[in-house]
Formats: sequence, C-alpha cells, structure tokens
Amino acid sequence: MTKTAVIICPGRGTYNKDELGYLGRHHGNRARQLAEFDAYRQSQGQPTLSALDAADRFSAARHTSGDNASPLIYAASLFDAQAVADDYDVLAVTGNSMGWYSALAVAGAMSAAAGLQIVNTMGTLMQERMIGGQTLYPFVDDNWVPKPGLRDQLLALVAKISARPDHALDISIHLGGMLVVAGDEAGLTAFEDAVAPQGGRYPMRLPGHAAFHTGLQGPVSEAGKARLAVDLFENAKLPLIDGRGAVWQPGTYTATELWDYTIGHQVLETYDFTGAVQVAAHSFAPDVFIITGPGTTLGGAVAQSLLACDWDAISTKDAFLARQAEAPLILSMGREDQRASVVGA
Repeated sequence: MTKTAVIICPGRGTYNKDELGYLGRHHGNRARQLAEFDAYRQSQGQPTLSALDAADRFSAARHTSGDNASPLIYAASLFDAQAVADDYDVLAVTGNSMGWYSALAVAGAMSAAAGLQIVNTMGTLMQERMIGGQTLYPFVDDNWVPKPGLRDQLLALVAKISARPDHALDISIHLGGMLVVAGDEAGLTAFEDAVAPQGGRYPMRLPGHAAFHTGLQGPVSEAGKARLAVDLFENAKLPLIDGRGAVWQPGTYTATELWDYTIGHQVLETYDFTGAVQVAAHSFAPDVFIITGPGTTLGGAVAQSLLACDWDAISTKDAFLARQAEAPLILSMGREDQRASVVGA
C-alpha cells in the first residue's frame, strides 16, 4: 500500500561517533556517486568523504568541523533519500538549517554534484571564518508541553541583550521545543548567564557552530555568492518548504530567486524549522514524515513542531509515543528499527 510522505533532511551536528561508517554501512551501492564526490573533495585539497567515513576512530576535531561535517551529512542525507522505497509517494521536501542544501538536491533543484559543491563551499566558508556561535535552550517540559510564558520570556531576553552596545544576539533556529540562539561571545555569555540551568545540560553551547542564520554571517553570504553561480540551481521536481515556511512549487520561480534565497536570506535570517514542519503538515498532510540520516536527534524537534499545532490531535510526548507505537507518524532512517520500513528492497 502506497503511503504519502514528506522528506526532512537534518543539519549540522548529526554525524557523530555513532554515525562513523554510515556511508559504508548503508550505501555501498552508491560507490560510483561517492567516488565523484571524493574526486571533487580531492580537487579542493580536502580529505575524501570515503576516508573520513572509514576512519578507524571518530575525531571530533576532524569529523565535526564544518568543512568535513557538512558534506558528510549531505552525502548521507542524499543517499538515504535516494534509497526510500518506491511505495512511498514523496509530496515535498524540507530540511533543518544546513539540511536545506540537502533538500534542494533531494527535490531536484540541483544535481547531486552541484549540491555537494554548494554545501562544501558554504561549510568551508563558515569553518574558515567561524563568526560567533550558538547556544541551545528548551522552553518545554519533559512531556514536551510548553512551560507557560517561557518562550516569550526568552524572545524578550534575546531582544534585550541584542540592544546592548557591543552585544550581538538573535534567534538562529526555531527548533520544535527549543530555541537555538546565536551571536557573538558577549551576547551568548549574557544569555547563558541570564537563563536558569535546566536538566544539567542547558543552556548548551554547540561546539564548532558559528552564528548561523544571523546578520553576523554577512561575509559568508557575500563570499558564497561570489563563488557559487546561479546556474548551479534549477527548478525543482518536488515542492520545497524553506526556512520561512514558504513553499517553492515547481515552475513558479527562477533559478536566480532560489540562489538568492539560499545564499542570502537563508544564511542571514532566522530559520523557522518549526514553521517549515507545520507547513508541511498542513499543506501536504502526509501519512508519514521521513527523516533522512545521519543521526537520530531531529525526531524530537519534528514531533514537538507537530505537537505545537496539535497535529492529528496529538499534544503531548506520551500521546505521540502511543501514536508511534500504533501507526508511526515519523520514520527516522538513522534508526535501524525504523530504517527497515523505509528502504526499498
């Protein structure tokens, strides 16, 4: 029986120790495509994805740096999307942050090679410049129910700190029940000092992450536009849902518009992943949301985004888990138990 699906591609921070060898374990049949990716990396004087993925041990410094992590995640996401069984009718594609680049290739808005060039270039530029950083902070309780007033308080706090002289701070990503806050060191430290510690984990500074999706990335956007040509982009074959929650329907936009959004607005402005998931739900009403690998961390944010709009009358974590046990709404390809029901024979 055919099921409808929206594909969601993850962003940075999803290729970690447990994901080492992901390409080799799951995509040995993509050897020719991976060899093309490796040849491009060699032409840039960078280690190949094959070598990084097949390393004897995981190195945080090597595997999580933007110039290496971004293309590793892109290859895993793209190959996973290509492996989705034919009995899923894919209605649209979206992604979280860097996952937008992967979504473009998955939806056919560029070739696989062009997608690698874009993600590799942008990941390298951000790593080289490393402007600012990111901190993660939740506003929901353990049952994924929003704590009364906390989200608004956090937004007000960010605005207050950003108004201080010599402080840069903004919302980087709306990520389900969490806010990803980005800024310079002064802004981030002020935020972290002002909020109450939660669960011994938060506020959580994200290592190796720049101030993505803020105006601090102006130099990265400018350099990206200088290096990446418009003709890398084309009209997608599937609808795309971007970081504003806007839907790019095939045949309704130009390559220049997509290029300008991707390397301009998408780099410089807040990425509303929560809104993108909710638009995917309301506009396409899929039977399932398929999250490509690598990693398994995005499932919670997708579920929390759906809970926030009371999708399918699910409003708590317990209700969501009960629904998952009965008829899964989210299928994460980074989880072996869920991957088996997604991948074609």
